[in-house]
Amino acid sequence: MGRKSRWYLPASLITDLAGAGVPVTLMLSAARQPWALPGGIVAGLAWAGVQLCRSRYAGRAIGESRGTLPVLHDWFILLGVLAVAHAAAGVRLAALLCLVALLPCLVLTLVCRKAVHRHLSAVRRRAQAVIKVLVVGEPAAVDAVTEHLAARTDHPYVAVGAVPVGSGPVASGIRIGERLPGAAPEAPAADADLVVGEVHRLGADLALVVPGPGLAGERLRRLSWGLHDAGLELFVAPGLVEVSVKRLETGSAGGMSLLRVAPPVREGIQPLLKGALDRSTALLGLLVLAPVLLVVAAAVKVSSTGPVLYRHERIGRAGQPFVMWKFRTMRVGADRQKAALTQENEHDGPMFKMRRDPRVTRVGHWLRRTSLDELPQLVNVLKGDMSLVGPRPPLAEEVAHYTPVEWRRLSVRPGMTGLWQISGRSDLSWDETVRLDLAYVDNWSFTSDVDVMARTFRAVLDGRGAY
Repeated sequence: MGRKSRWYLPASLITDLAGAGVPVTLMLSAARQPWALPGGIVAGLAWAGVQLCRSRYAGRAIGESRGTLPVLHDWFILLGVLAVAHAAAGVRLAALLCLVALLPCLVLTLVCRKAVHRHLSAVRRRAQAVIKVLVVGEPAAVDAVTEHLAARTDHPYVAVGAVPVGSGPVASGIRIGERLPGAAPEAPAADADLVVGEVHRLGADLALVVPGPGLAGERLRRLSWGLHDAGLELFVAPGLVEVSVKRLETGSAGGMSLLRVAPPVREGIQPLLKGALDRSTALLGLLVLAPVLLVVAAAVKVSSTGPVLYRHERIGRAGQPFVMWKFRTMRVGADRQKAALTQENEHDGPMFKMRRDPRVTRVGHWLRRTSLDELPQLVNVLKGDMSLVGPRPPLAEEVAHYTPVEWRRLSVRPGMTGLWQISGRSDLSWDETVRLDLAYVDNWSFTSDVDVMARTFRAVLDGRGAY
């Protein structure tokens, strides 16, 4: 397995110890407590202990996540632990003062995690610190898995070779070792001996098995025995894609392993919270941003002839059409010119995008880059046609060409922002856009919406992919 940089663990540990210990020591000193230093040490050790118990320092975990919610969860656990210690010690300190003293550890840990994650991502783009995988399965399954792993860089796994099961060509171009027969061999250990040999020959760290008609049940069980006896790990790919691990549960029935896939969240308290957040934020946004809206409206009106607002029919949840509002960024009559520019389309799939669209006005370019043209969509959110977060609202002409897979994007309300916006916007291919939207539809949660909205601010400031 590719070794991660050695500074990850000490940097994370020192940040956690100092981030909690130093502020608490300073707070207790300011409160003239005689045990300020021991109190700071306890706080630092408690924060590091919470991280340790949550496996944040494990080799497989460190550097893999930059998410805010896991750190926030750990921080709430720390508050509980220190509250119990505070009560047991019989100390009387202001709760707000304690909370302020513990905020730096939350912020510093988040910053450290993000820095480590960015460094690790950069290292992996150079094919370092990766986990080398030997794929075992039927030729078509080997192609599918290796191509899927190669298409993404947000994971540590790199396929270095394959052991096909049965005959048939492998089109992915991966290194091919010896083949397993299509039927189970007479010698029970033959499969394992061959796979273990290929793991060592190709320098793989683990075997990734894709079960199929030729490799399942008792044969897969015996292969796992042989790999584990040889000190190697076995991963099994069930064939599911874009399913959050939060929706997966393991179980058993009569000794048979089961994998439960929880359905997407469509009912309950979370959708109610989403609706309340959408409408309250939209109303507040319209009130607070009223001066900005007026300035933008004046700029659009002065810069070119035509209406300030552009109203266009889009397709919403369950295929229902609605009128979406935006500030006008193109000249009047731009829709009629679209057919003449078809050959200039720079986007694959049914969407039309041009990096230098001649129909866009000078002010329109600026509005699109800053996403200010989308602010009137707060009215759509307030009306319930759209959500703050969701898939991109498509045109009727785009939906007319949707496949059944792409139609699933319409299972939820379209959004002002979404995974597509924080991941590259117009720079994304059509397949990438669909993949992100489907991942959102199937794995949605209220907390994921909050995370997307927080990351949207950076995407807007960056301006990448906005044209």
